[in-house]
Amino acid sequence: MTTKRGLITDSFKVVKKARSGVKREKRPTPPPPPQKEPETETVREEELQRLTHFDLNWRFGPCTGISRLQRWERAKLHGLSPPEDIRDLLLQTDTDPEYNLSLWSEYPL
Repeated sequence: MTTKRGLITDSFKVVKKARSGVKREKRPTPPPPPQKEPETETVREEELQRLTHFDLNWRFGPCTGISRLQRWERAKLHGLSPPEDIRDLLLQTDTDPEYNLSLWSEYPL
């Protein structure tokens, strides 16, 4: 003969909590933080990517020890026909070191 096994809930009394009549007010979600214009960031990234490709193109000569504009002018002097848009970009942003210095400028010679 087997004994009947009960559930654990049979041993304990079920207690339900009474709900309070106070409803919680929902807070409005805060507005999202203002973001920088993504267009300017992507334009800058695209320009720096083009300059990096210019640095990596060995057809225009080595780029260590000189600025990008000096390298462009040297390539033009030797008849290597560097891209004109790179020169225009470098002349527009002549005060920004991220644009002027080549990819390898932080490495010691």
